[in-house]
Amino acid sequence: METLWAPWRMVYVENAWPSGCIFCEAPATQQDEKHLILYRGKFVFIQMNLYPYNPGHIMIAPYRHLGNLQALSAEERIELVQEAARSTSLLSETMNPDGFNMGMNQGKAAGAGVEHHLHLHIVPRWNGDTNFMPIVAHTKVIPEELAVTYRKLAPVFYKAVS
Repeated sequence: METLWAPWRMVYVENAWPSGCIFCEAPATQQDEKHLILYRGKFVFIQMNLYPYNPGHIMIAPYRHLGNLQALSAEERIELVQEAARSTSLLSETMNPDGFNMGMNQGKAAGAGVEHHLHLHIVPRWNGDTNFMPIVAHTKVIPEELAVTYRKLAPVFYKAVS
């Protein structure tokens, strides 16, 4: 292959970020599919990452605009961890990964792309999902379109709490 075509990445490459907070604006719209929201809880919601590291890359964020873990209420912390546990189970059932990367980047120095609204990343991983592309071409290949992954995950996340 001589050309890797991924035009949706240009927004990310050019840093054409929305002016507001994506974690405040997306749940306020009530347009879950458009904003890739998989689940809404009482204190947190689950959203797919628009620029995923792997298929099924999700983020769990509180509705409140908070920049660090210490600012969460006890109820928010509990729901965030409960949803992380539930999410890894649902992702395991739906996508059959071999493991997960989970983490929060607090502050720009730590790599936070949205530094003023705390969010937990959960990235499904498969044995052998790293190949020559990230090393040689500094490019990650995502083998599944976001809309396909959303249609696969959304019913599972909502059904699990019904």
